[in-house]
Amino acid sequence: MLTKYRIGEGWLGYPQSHRWSAIVDVLQSGSGLILGLFLLAHLHFESSILLGKAAFYRVANVLEGGWFTSSGHGSSLLTQTFSVFMLLVVMVHAATALRRFPAQRRQWQALRNHNLLINHQDTRLWFWQMVTGFLMFFLVPMHLVTMITNPEIGPHLSAARVWHDNYWLVYILLLPAVVIHAMLGLYRLALKWGVNFHRDGLRLLAKILIGYLLVLGLCSLTAYLLIGSGLTTPVTPFIP
Repeated sequence: MLTKYRIGEGWLGYPQSHRWSAIVDVLQSGSGLILGLFLLAHLHFESSILLGKAAFYRVANVLEGGWFTSSGHGSSLLTQTFSVFMLLVVMVHAATALRRFPAQRRQWQALRNHNLLINHQDTRLWFWQMVTGFLMFFLVPMHLVTMITNPEIGPHLSAARVWHDNYWLVYILLLPAVVIHAMLGLYRLALKWGVNFHRDGLRLLAKILIGYLLVLGLCSLTAYLLIGSGLTTPVTPFIP
């Protein structure tokens, strides 16, 4: 004979679990939104090098708070502070997103079989977002720690970092990973939070942005490589 026991939901922790899950979900979405919007701005700021050294020099001074000084020259402390803040945002986003990663071999097999058997575009996009997120787990902190320990930026200093310090090897991997992950993430956020329910149109927009940002980023990286290859060490900061 079976005896039924009634256990209250409060004791089981269901309300607390649901509340915590909702908080984590908001943290993941909020941090992802900050990172995605930052990437859009960052790549466009970096692309000012395509307009010439003087253009990038002016942009760098503005971003470093040059408007607060009488000389118009910014401070690298602002770059360090913002890099620390972005690193914290990345850590929050990674910690809250890891719960969605397949943790066991059978989960990976189920995901692979699902992709093979069901022709579902959003599932494939989620898979690539997960793969690029895994790559970013290593590459993004490397980039941000570099900006914290060596925050000097400018046409010559940034180009020297790319060419002489061989950071192009990091950026050539980081660029496609972060662009694909961020744009697919913004696409999923727009659907999830009801910003726009036109799935096909949003998906097309995400793909267009991915292509555009990849071309923009590669052109900027090429410009830094060309400038850096013409510099001799020790590198003299650019002054217009």
